[in-house]
Amino acid sequence: MGLSVKRGYSMGSRAEAAAETGRRILRATLDCYSERFFDQVSLEDIAERAGVTVQTILRRFTCKDDLIAAAADEARRSIKSQRDEVPVGDVAGAIKALVNTYEEHGDRVLRLLAQEERVAAFRLITDAGRTYHRQWVERVFAQFLAIRTGSKRQRLLAQLISICDLYSWKVLRRDLGLSRDATKLAMTEAVMAVVAAGNDHGD
Repeated sequence: MGLSVKRGYSMGSRAEAAAETGRRILRATLDCYSERFFDQVSLEDIAERAGVTVQTILRRFTCKDDLIAAAADEARRSIKSQRDEVPVGDVAGAIKALVNTYEEHGDRVLRLLAQEERVAAFRLITDAGRTYHRQWVERVFAQFLAIRTGSKRQRLLAQLISICDLYSWKVLRRDLGLSRDATKLAMTEAVMAVVAAGNDHGD
């Protein structure tokens, strides 16, 4: 093996190792904040979970807020990769994607929401999540919204956003103890009910 080939292989291996370290840190951050509140998580906790030093974290992310933002971006990419694949008008597919992502990330996001009023870094994350959720609902259910105007459209959009919201999943799944499949069915039926009823009411 020539020197240049060895050097290229070595650089590639180091880059992959560095990338894996970054992924471990982000996973550890998400795991820690899934289990505890903001004030209960230190960089030392995250470093121990990731198997790195605090200095390694700070070299990559500068500060705790930057680390939280990077971890949130990682989770958001995972959520969007599932939700953005849903075709327009596919109600069953939309609810399946929602429940799948809520099962994976829902409890963590609920903990963020519980702290958003006092942790600025969390409020940025949750506000971005609300914006994305509204845009996703408008895209996926566009064909139902398109045939309504004025207050009818506004009301249907609000209903769809609410039914598809994380808190709807929480009530059904966590508070009332429905199974995963029963939760999907309940949300699907609720969506279809408001869509069907939309033409029966005046402005």
